[in-house]
Amino acid sequence: MPVAIITGASKGLGRALAVGLAERGWDLVLDARGADRLAETQVLASAHSTRVTAVPGDVTDPAHRAELVAAAWRLGGVDLLVHNASALGAEPLVRLAELPLEGLRHALEVNLVAALGLVREALPLLRTAEAGAVLVVSSDAAAEAYPTWGGYGASKAGLDQLAAVLAEEEPGLRVWSVDPGDMATDLYTAAVPDDDDPRPEPETVVPGFLRLLEERPASGRYGAPALLEGRR
Repeated sequence: MPVAIITGASKGLGRALAVGLAERGWDLVLDARGADRLAETQVLASAHSTRVTAVPGDVTDPAHRAELVAAAWRLGGVDLLVHNASALGAEPLVRLAELPLEGLRHALEVNLVAALGLVREALPLLRTAEAGAVLVVSSDAAAEAYPTWGGYGASKAGLDQLAAVLAEEEPGLRVWSVDPGDMATDLYTAAVPDDDDPRPEPETVVPGFLRLLEERPASGRYGAPALLEGRR
């Protein structure tokens, strides 16, 4: 069975991806800081008769990242690394003039630095996989300028660039950066608590992510809604 590591898997898109991959026979290593909610995801994914290892911890901790890769190795390797863990930098979001620098540092550490750290930890196993892939969850805020989204958007723009360079340096892998579009998640609620407009549930975009894995298009940046429609 192929093996995937998914960070930020306790809720939202991470949980939806875990269940979607488990339904298709993937073995999983799941990460999140909240042990109780991560255990809930483990139960949901395990219902599909795959092996699921939950490793609660902080993805910014090098020892925790090493533990994730070791857990995947025990399942057989790493075929897919999904960096979904994200931090906003401020909750709710604020203008750049008010953004705490420590908050910006934290967003960069979680969204960007930890992603590279985990990729580096997993690269030996990814390189030996039959179809190794890295998937980083991006955002529209990485490409567009929205008031109050500057710190988060900057970290995601950096993540996009990291993925693009990794694709050039590791041509044997597929490296995809995917913008999932607007979703009803705790992250968005924390970012903009006064916005109660209806948004799609994360499960609705999972088929777009799965299409990437099935069709394995060239490395690059994709939008999940476009993938659902069969276009880039």
